[in-house]
Amino acid sequence: MTEPFEQAVQRHGETVLRVCRAVLGPGPDAEDAWSETFLAALRSWPELAEDTNVEAWLVRVAHRKAIDVTRVRTRRAIPTDQLPERPSRETVEGGDEQGVWAAVAALPERQRLALAYHHLGGLPHAETAQLIGGTPASVRRAAADGMKTLRRVYGAQGDAADREPAQQEQVRCEPTHRESTPRTTDGEPR
Repeated sequence: MTEPFEQAVQRHGETVLRVCRAVLGPGPDAEDAWSETFLAALRSWPELAEDTNVEAWLVRVAHRKAIDVTRVRTRRAIPTDQLPERPSRETVEGGDEQGVWAAVAALPERQRLALAYHHLGGLPHAETAQLIGGTPASVRRAAADGMKTLRRVYGAQGDAADREPAQQEQVRCEPTHRESTPRTTDGEPR
């Protein structure tokens, strides 16, 4: 690879961090996966082919590193004292990134991964399907369902802030499912 490694880190670092956060949630685990991704990439950089899609390659490496972090989580002792979450350096002033990340974290795993790899990582549905399994059509559906749920949930949270406390309702993320039983025009099963 003739492109300097530092330029690749600057160009694709934010994308890799977004993917790590989507898979692991915000916090030190995502930052660790980001660091591990670029350490592994640095080792492989000299042998990387010229025609490699660097961003897609880095997203795949990040996916594998995130899986490694989730495996380590199951073996790690759970701390008793909770430290306050540090604000991200990547926040937009006036934005609600923590609310968005919480809504993304509440999605079913398949929808969350499809969103992370396609919308945040920029991978086509076919490559996302190779990473998480299934067909490109099923991954497209999972990403669409996830976006629909986020729009509904995040929009409802914004609307709830404008209502009186007595009128506020609890918002839950639930996967959307279509009925598979054919129905007649009056709603009865066939």
